[in-house]
Amino acid sequence: MAVTIGQRSETENSREVLARARARAALIPDLLIDAHTIANTVTAGWHGRRKRGSGDTFWQFRPYDTGESMARIDWRRSARDDTGIFVRDQEWESAHTVWVWADSSSSMLYKSELGHVSKQSRALVLALAAGDVLARSGERVGWPGVTRAVASRNGAERIAAQLMAAKEMPEFPPLQDVRNRSELLLVSDFLAPMDETLERLSTIARRGVRGTLLQIIDPAEERFPFTGRTRFEDPSSGAKLTFGRAETLRDDYTRIFAARKQALSDHCRRLGWHHVVHHTDELASTALVAVHTRLTLPSFVGAAA
Repeated sequence: MAVTIGQRSETENSREVLARARARAALIPDLLIDAHTIANTVTAGWHGRRKRGSGDTFWQFRPYDTGESMARIDWRRSARDDTGIFVRDQEWESAHTVWVWADSSSSMLYKSELGHVSKQSRALVLALAAGDVLARSGERVGWPGVTRAVASRNGAERIAAQLMAAKEMPEFPPLQDVRNRSELLLVSDFLAPMDETLERLSTIARRGVRGTLLQIIDPAEERFPFTGRTRFEDPSSGAKLTFGRAETLRDDYTRIFAARKQALSDHCRRLGWHHVVHHTDELASTALVAVHTRLTLPSFVGAAA
């Protein structure tokens, strides 16, 4: 086994950050169009974040549940049907604050032959699409460290414009504007050191924030299809490892990768958060549906870990 180690200088790192910022800015216009397309596809037939609540707008009739207040029964509707008693639900109309964030670290640039797009492209598209769907629903949407959370129908455009102007993105979202009882959607590969990642998530949860993690994975990262002499390079440090027979690592690698993914999922469950996994060879709309479903769950679960 041959091993070579490389280390980038501070100047090289600065140049790389600037190059990534320029590349990201160039991607944003096309990604915003894709995000609108995905959002339009997913929201066809939806009416915002509809669920019963304290609003004034009628939503639906539904069967009466034992223990509910009888004042909620719609006797006129119930009299028209012999199948049971019905209550009248109003639509939930209170706007929430939802923060969306996509990882822009160097590991997100990876794209194998098995993936349709890079992890960065998919993460940005899904973050913008989620912002679009939420903004249409009347939610206050923002990007930590980039835009304030405001209720605006063109929320995705506002975020995209600011992302294009941003020269350097933090490796993790700043929390000064993320308030108690707001929601946070984190889109990343979550390949940073696990202990560091879990502690960061716990810190956010202790602020009373409800989180949803959307983990973006290139199929090759999970399946490890490499064979023969293969050189692996750490995109952050530049360190390189060369293996003569990469296939001998497959079993151990896939076991460790699965364990990391499970640890992240288990930690989210302890926090009362949600964990969604998406692979870059899948349709982006499937991930947006899964994320939207979790963001619209009516209960808020606060936890400290």
